[in-house]
Amino acid sequence: MANADWDLFQSLHAVLQAGSLSAAAKARGLTQPTLGRHIEALEQKLGAPLFLRSPRGLTPTDLARQLESHLAEMHAAAAAALRDASGAADELKGAIRITASQIMGAEVLPAILGSFRREHPEIDIELVLSNRAEDLSRRDADIAVRMVRPTQGALVARKVGAIGVGFYASPDYIECFGAPQTLEDLTAHTVVGFDRETPALQALADLELPWEVSRELFAFRSDNDLAQIAAIRAGVGVGACQHQIARRYGLTPLLTNAFGFELEVWIAMHENLRGHRRMRLMFDHLVAGFQAFIAEGRKA
Repeated sequence: MANADWDLFQSLHAVLQAGSLSAAAKARGLTQPTLGRHIEALEQKLGAPLFLRSPRGLTPTDLARQLESHLAEMHAAAAAALRDASGAADELKGAIRITASQIMGAEVLPAILGSFRREHPEIDIELVLSNRAEDLSRRDADIAVRMVRPTQGALVARKVGAIGVGFYASPDYIECFGAPQTLEDLTAHTVVGFDRETPALQALADLELPWEVSRELFAFRSDNDLAQIAAIRAGVGVGACQHQIARRYGLTPLLTNAFGFELEVWIAMHENLRGHRRMRLMFDHLVAGFQAFIAEGRKA
């Protein structure tokens, strides 16, 4: 295995991520027959099958699953090496990979990153939207916007403030169904929320509320935060939303004296990147951008 071609392992990683030969081939920029030959060649080198083939598709074997975490680390390291090589440490060019939550990445970061690109047009930006805490220690990303205090070691992290969250609904929804006057009234309304146990759902469970917080509370369920915001804006129901974003879309605040909480905002990067000029500039730009976003919310 030590002498196996790295290109073959890249193809295996692509199939594990994409779930099919056709999708993996497209992701790698290869033809499906070529990628299929890569998997067959790797199976020959390893002396064991990597996938069970059936009319339903490919099912990874135990061997493939055992290799998956190693391949993810190798892929992240290779991608990080390419970003590092894209520009010298003291140059203002190259690539920066940023990870953020779905809401922050879609609703807040575009304006902040747009101003950075106008100032530094030779720096490329890669944005990963995920509510998971991507592993900065293995360079899944260079810089992270986190909504909780970072716990990984060897990080440079700065808290830039906190963003308030409350219940909101669209004017159309309130016109049709009225506004709840108490938390107990929510049980008679369509509440937009989560489908599975998530960190956000667990945070709600820590609040003192008159009913148990579980997926059954929500009549409209999605684990995609952007889908929840879209549902609230479309008048589907009542849901939790950041104050600044709710005001942007003309949503109506509800139960302001009975419900609300804050999410901390942290900017973090691996300490080894402090010597990269473009990383430091982006880190400082994100701190300033989110501080301005939070301050704007306080003025409104």
